[in-house]
Amino acid sequence: MNGISVTANGADRSHVERRKLILEKYPQVRQLFGKDPVTFKITAAIFVGQLVIAAILGSLGLSYWWLSLLMAICVGAFANHANFVIIHDAIHNCVFESPLANKWTAILADLPNAFPTAMGFRCYHIKHHSHLSAYDYDADIPSRWEVEWVGNSGWRKAVWLFFFPAIQLARLSRLKGTVPIWGTWTYINTAVIAVFDLFVLWAFGPNALLYLFFSFWFSVGGLHPLSARWLQEHFAFGPDQGTFDYYGPLNTLALNIGYHNEHHDFHEIPWNRLPELKAMAPEFYDDLRCHRSWVALLVTFIFDPTYSLGTRSENVTQAAGREAPIVAPAE
Repeated sequence: MNGISVTANGADRSHVERRKLILEKYPQVRQLFGKDPVTFKITAAIFVGQLVIAAILGSLGLSYWWLSLLMAICVGAFANHANFVIIHDAIHNCVFESPLANKWTAILADLPNAFPTAMGFRCYHIKHHSHLSAYDYDADIPSRWEVEWVGNSGWRKAVWLFFFPAIQLARLSRLKGTVPIWGTWTYINTAVIAVFDLFVLWAFGPNALLYLFFSFWFSVGGLHPLSARWLQEHFAFGPDQGTFDYYGPLNTLALNIGYHNEHHDFHEIPWNRLPELKAMAPEFYDDLRCHRSWVALLVTFIFDPTYSLGTRSENVTQAAGREAPIVAPAE
């Protein structure tokens, strides 16, 4: 049985409980903890690749904006989405031993976004882990105005997903007890991105910068199949379960971000070792409900009135009165 255990403030503690059980049964899981400097090489390769594509599109001129849009949807979105996973790992200090080196890795991965996200993400993401599904602390929970406006309307859910990058940013003002979004590293991040954007504009022209912005937008929202990731991770598509995995082919391009239960259980494990964790302790994950297709999930969420934005938090609030604990799988 896999149930959701919650704290008084509504936070989901299922990952804390499963982590304890896994470590008791498989202490060798700790061998997967550590750093993966190869991630930095991937970061550099994506940066160079995106800059080259941007330069080529920039040379064609702004009249080829449609080609920038098409290239962003087909190529750039996947590249920038991988960068978000790298930022995610760097924030958890899973790339280098040095926290400083991890911060700069995150900023390098942020450059092709043409918009500063890395250090702002750093400020609130750890709260997402420690206060998972708690409205006042978890930026992944839709704000009440979102839930009320979208309801279970198909077209409004589509609009919400299209504009998700801006909506995610708007949630930050409601959070409590987080590190201030505007701090030294946020200013550094913003300044570096601004200088880089000006360089791209000067060196390659507006169409190059447009391509990078399109790549950022469709890597997070824009009704791109990748935007279903935000639905996959914590929207309730099964009873007594607050986090859901994606085991599909896009995990290769998305650097295993689909292994989300595994990550929440052990955030010290780099992205490329998460499949090893699942293989090491299969009985803790095989019975959990998961997704096999982001495209199917996207279509289901939009057109099935069963699902609304309220589904994101109902998986925990409905379970709060039950306090159903996770128990070790039977031998």
